Amino acid sequence: MGASFTVSIVGASGYTGGELLRLLLDHPQVTLQQVTSERNAGNFVHFTHPNLRGRTRLQFVSASELLPCDLLFLCLPHGSAMQKIDQYAALAERIVDLSADFRLRLPEDYVRWYGKPHTNPAWLEKFVYGLPELYRADMRGARYISGVGCNATATNLAIYPLFAGGLADSERGVICEVKVGSSEGGNQSSDSTHHPERSGVMRSFAPTGHRHTAEILQVLGRTGVRPAVHLSATAVDNVRGVLATAHVFVKPGVEEKDLFKAYRQTYRDEPFVRIVKERAGLYRYPEPKILSGSNYADVGFELDPTTGRVVAMAAIDNLMKGAAGSAVQAMNLLCGWEETAGLTFAGLHPV
Repeated sequence: MGASFTVSIVGASGYTGGELLRLLLDHPQVTLQQVTSERNAGNFVHFTHPNLRGRTRLQFVSASELLPCDLLFLCLPHGSAMQKIDQYAALAERIVDLSADFRLRLPEDYVRWYGKPHTNPAWLEKFVYGLPELYRADMRGARYISGVGCNATATNLAIYPLFAGGLADSERGVICEVKVGSSEGGNQSSDSTHHPERSGVMRSFAPTGHRHTAEILQVLGRTGVRPAVHLSATAVDNVRGVLATAHVFVKPGVEEKDLFKAYRQTYRDEPFVRIVKERAGLYRYPEPKILSGSNYADVGFELDPTTGRVVAMAAIDNLMKGAAGSAVQAMNLLCGWEETAGLTFAGLHPV
């Protein structure tokens, strides 16, 4: 399709929209046509995303000024995309929605996890869940792809091989703690994000009932089992990053070599998943710090042979592999391009 493939972003003033802008400006196959923001309409995008100064002269426009394009990225608050999906679908043949509006297959799950009925449930079956590592075959050639929850992505990548490989004792469930940076809360300020309140914290903000639990259950259902999933989330003094630390009990007789086999079999051909388990050094296990700005997910594990407990870990940049990076990877698959196009930045060290 070449560089004549036009892409626009609805809701481009937030952190995720800014990441998409950064990625798409350097993507070899696309032309970035329009970016919307109601409160910033008429302003140059670098006023909101200063890292893009000198990289583009695009200005924000109102969504009412959107022109037809080949693909729309939707970066809107939960509940917004479902209200206008028919309108957006009339503008673009392909849509990648980064909100939670089309992640779950069952309408009743929105009532349980988001507290409101889905207003457009007929669209749920049209969207493919946008985690390439586990849904690649469904994503290729699809027209509509949903975003992924960052905490769900890290947790799913950490534990999926244990269940897919039949090693986990599904009766004992999963307990997972995710530690997250402040950018996960978006760019709208609140009492909890005020710097004197947010700085230096290690604050549990969702000990139970985190919404991303629904995505973990949905993904694990693909393995033929549906274990109980207990997810907790803690805010830490980072801007970017998610570290998922999951505890899964394996069946009697499972050894470390079996774990290595399961993880390698699941991820051996994955361009953005790296198994990190070293015997020595500072970075023996996954560490979000070195992934800032990259689309990589580092996955590791440790077996306690005396109890059969596996501590499965995954680190990602929540704005990249947990949002914009996976969305661009989804676009590449949807369009039949090289899957890694525009996503090969390796991160920085030291940071």
